[in-house]
Amino acid sequence: MDETSIDVQGKKHWIWAFTTPAETFVVIRNSRGTKVLIEVLTRRFKGMIVCDGWKPYAKFTNRIQRCWAHLLRESKELSEKIAEAVPLHRALNRLHDKLIDALESDPPPEIREKLLHNAEATLKRWLNRGYGSEKVEKLIGKIENGFDYWFTFVTHPGVESTNNRAERALREHVVQRKIVGTLRNRKGTSIHERIMTVLATWAQQGLGQSPDDEGEAERLNTYSETIKWHEQRC
Repeated sequence: MDETSIDVQGKKHWIWAFTTPAETFVVIRNSRGTKVLIEVLTRRFKGMIVCDGWKPYAKFTNRIQRCWAHLLRESKELSEKIAEAVPLHRALNRLHDKLIDALESDPPPEIREKLLHNAEATLKRWLNRGYGSEKVEKLIGKIENGFDYWFTFVTHPGVESTNNRAERALREHVVQRKIVGTLRNRKGTSIHERIMTVLATWAQQGLGQSPDDEGEAERLNTYSETIKWHEQRC
């Protein structure tokens, strides 16, 4: 699950992408808060959410997997600027890779529990080392605040360690945002939601794929023209 901004009638709104391995559902709302999660998933939701550290997710549910891709990108950027962040980044990267390798064979629950225990102990050791850099300590604080959510994927088969799928689902929205600028009315917003939901889901299921870059460009252009045509008729 992920979200990114888009303008509707010149005002900031948010595109939300809710994804599963086979489907994507897109909505556009003027909120980036918990009420969108309640609207789409409802309070009866019992599944897992793979997400970044945005606070509304944790307010909505404690069934969360925090995104390791976000964490590793942040630690890498920090390690390129601050020397004492280098071993921390390497340790985080090594820990994640080790877990992914260990889970590849789909081990039984008792093995997963041992992996969880060892991973938590390893992470705690790195968090408690003490760091001189304020920026590194800030990252440590982020990791500590989400400590209960870093290893959900270890004990829950099928849960991914990153929200890369949702990020991929939003990439085309970023492209379209540059093309159309702002959505001009409610009808255009509704059409955008529906078209992008269908296109993303088709791509996940291997349907309607263009054979080359020229076909992809034509598809995006057709989308943009469709939005503009409907908006002008409103």
